[in-house]
Amino acid sequence: MPSPQDIFNTQGGLTNEQKLAGDMLLFSTGLMMFASVLWLAVYWSFGKTFSTTIPLVFQGLSTCTIIFYLRTQKLGVFCFAQLSLFLFTPFVLQWSIGNFVTASGVSLWALLAPVGAIVILGTRESVPWFVAYIFMTALSGMFDYVLLFDAKQFEMRTVAIFFVLNFVSISAMVYVLLWYFSREVNKMQAAIEVKTQAVSTEKELSERLLLNILPNNIADRLKRQETNIADGYADVSLIFADIVNFTHLSEEMSPNETVLLLNDIFCEFDSLAERYKIEKIKTIGDAYMAAGGLVTQADQYVDAVADMALDMQAFISRYNAPNGERLALRVGIATGPVVAGVIGRHKFSYDLWGDTVNIASRMCTEALAGHIQVDAVTFRRLHNRFRFDEAHQIQVKGKGLMQVYNLLGKLNLDEKANVVSIAAHSHQSA
Repeated sequence: MPSPQDIFNTQGGLTNEQKLAGDMLLFSTGLMMFASVLWLAVYWSFGKTFSTTIPLVFQGLSTCTIIFYLRTQKLGVFCFAQLSLFLFTPFVLQWSIGNFVTASGVSLWALLAPVGAIVILGTRESVPWFVAYIFMTALSGMFDYVLLFDAKQFEMRTVAIFFVLNFVSISAMVYVLLWYFSREVNKMQAAIEVKTQAVSTEKELSERLLLNILPNNIADRLKRQETNIADGYADVSLIFADIVNFTHLSEEMSPNETVLLLNDIFCEFDSLAERYKIEKIKTIGDAYMAAGGLVTQADQYVDAVADMALDMQAFISRYNAPNGERLALRVGIATGPVVAGVIGRHKFSYDLWGDTVNIASRMCTEALAGHIQVDAVTFRRLHNRFRFDEAHQIQVKGKGLMQVYNLLGKLNLDEKANVVSIAAHSHQSA
C-alpha cells in the first residue's frame, strides 16, 4: 500500500496504489452510510425513535468528503477526514443513546477506523488510529455509569437483538472490506506479474541481442556501465574469409537472393565458431572475421581456428548459390598481439586493431580461391599437426616480403609420427 508520504503527495495524478486506497475508502464509506440508514430503520421499526441528527450529520459530512476527493483527488485530506468520521461518530451516537449496554455496543462501529487505516495506510500508520479507538472505548467505559442515569430505557430483549445486529454488521463490514482489499491486491499483483514477465522477456531479448554482437565478458562489462572498454592480448589467432568474385555474383542475383546467400553462409560460419569456441568479431559485406584466444585462453585455440578454416572451405565446396553457380572462398590466418575494445555510443561495435589484424586481412586478400593462407607464426604453431605446402612469399604493405604457407589439412597418425621423427633427428644432429 502507499506510504503516508505517497497518500498526501498526489501531484501529477494518482498512482495505481493510491487509486486502490481511494477506492477502498470510497467503498467502506458507502458501506458505512448504508449501514447507518439501515441501523436507523431497524430502530424505528421497533418503535424506538430518537434524534437522527448524528447519523444525518455523518452522511452529510461523508458526502462532502467524497465530492471533495472526486473533484480534487487529494487523497490525504479525504483519508484523514473520513477515518476521523469512522472513529468518532459511533462513540458520539452511543453517548446520545446512553451507555454501552443500552446503545447495544454501537461504538464497535468505530473499529472501522483502525481496520481501514491498516488496509489503506499500512500496519505501522494504523497504530495511532487503533490507540485512538482504545482511548475512546476506555473513555466511554469511564463515563458508563454517568450516562446510565440519562440512558433511554430499552427492553433487554431489544438490547440483545441490537447487540447481535451490531456485532454481525460490523463483522460483515470488516470481512467485506478485507475481502475487497484482498481481491484488488491480487488483481494488482497479477498485473504486476504480467508487466514483470514482459520486462523480463524484453531484458532477455536485449541481452541476447547484446551477446550476438559482443563477447560475454564485454557484454557484462557494458552492463556494469564501464565507459572505456579496451584490452590488450599478447597472442590471438585471427581468421579472415571472403567470397571470391562476390560483387560480380551479386549483380546476377536479386537483393533477396543476395541476402539469403550471405545469411546461409554466415549462419554456418557462426555455427562453426560456436563449435570451436571462436569469437565472431564482425562481417563486412561478404567478409567474415573471427578470433581465437580472446575469450577462451586455451592452448589449442590456434588449432581451433585452423579446424574452423578447413570446415569453412569444406562447406563452401558443397554449397550452391541460388543461381546454381559454385562458390569459392579465400581464407587468411595470422597469429600475434592485438588490441580489442568497444567503440561507439548508440550502436556498439567490438573490434580488433594491430599489425596482426592487418596481416590476417592481407593473408586473405592475397590468397588464391579455395586456399587457406597463414603467416609464419601460425605455421610454426601448427606444422606438426597440420599439412602445409611449400613456403612462398607475398608483399605486405608496411612489412615488405613475408613468408607464408597454405594450410592443406590435418596430419594423419603416420604423418605425425614422421614429423616427430624428423624433428628428433634434427635435434640430435644439432
